[in-house]
Amino acid sequence: MNRTLPFRRKGFIISKMHMKIILSIVIIFAVICLISCIIDTHRFVIRRYTVTSPKVRRDTRFILLADLHDKDYGDNNRKLIEAIDAEHPDAIIAAGDILNGLAGHRNDHAFELIKALAGRYPIYYGLGNHEYRLRIYPEQYGTMWDDYVSRLDSIGIHMMDNERAVIGEAGIDIAAVTVDRRFYKRFESATMNAGIMNKYVGKADTGTFQLLIAHNPEYFRTYAEWGADLTVSGHVHGGIMRLPFIGGIISPRLFSFPRYSGGEYEYRGHKLIVSCGLGTHTIHVRVFNPAELSVIDVKGTTG
Repeated sequence: MNRTLPFRRKGFIISKMHMKIILSIVIIFAVICLISCIIDTHRFVIRRYTVTSPKVRRDTRFILLADLHDKDYGDNNRKLIEAIDAEHPDAIIAAGDILNGLAGHRNDHAFELIKALAGRYPIYYGLGNHEYRLRIYPEQYGTMWDDYVSRLDSIGIHMMDNERAVIGEAGIDIAAVTVDRRFYKRFESATMNAGIMNKYVGKADTGTFQLLIAHNPEYFRTYAEWGADLTVSGHVHGGIMRLPFIGGIISPRLFSFPRYSGGEYEYRGHKLIVSCGLGTHTIHVRVFNPAELSVIDVKGTTG
């Protein structure tokens, strides 16, 4: 006579049938995750954000690019360029890691994308940790930094390395901060304050709309206290895998459930927009987390 024998552990009784059901659910979920990963690593979606402020004198549309990591969306990023053109932006913000910081990597897709956009729009290009890495470790990367900068210079693009730019007619001051490597170390947390920000990029301009390009969103509260009305970031890649009501599950510094993994956040009236990024590196995984092309409308208020 066949009988279903129970499995006992710490007061619970799980029959073989229940174990089969649980195993089936796990397998189905794993298959769904695999399908999502295959799809989401090869597509991007457009996400739209609107930020309003009485400081803004002219409505301005920005395209936010982050964490491309030299990925190509069809023939020198034709699909990406067409999607950008369709939005008719006033300017492009590149919030870092457009290239891939791998020794010997040519980063042709990254350069060709910037080259194509440079003929169409103003570009405000801040450094991510991959660009920064090339600059500070020449013994590892050789002339990659100088070569990339020279290529950008040849098309009239200047990377903003702790620098500022002003869109005067719109009343927008753009600062691009390049933080020290200690703010990117894995398994460690570094402390940042407004004084450090002043050292990097000077004091915030309270008379204009202060937009900050800061690749790492982890220090959003410091950016807000410094005076950024809007901070735009990337770096976290959406948390690799995203879950409903939770968000991303892991940060590049290998902390679980990062506070700012993707989307729009607010702190005391200051805004942060974090792109889920356009590419991958090292861990080429995206689950329920398609790449993101961000459209940001910065608008004035009336009345």
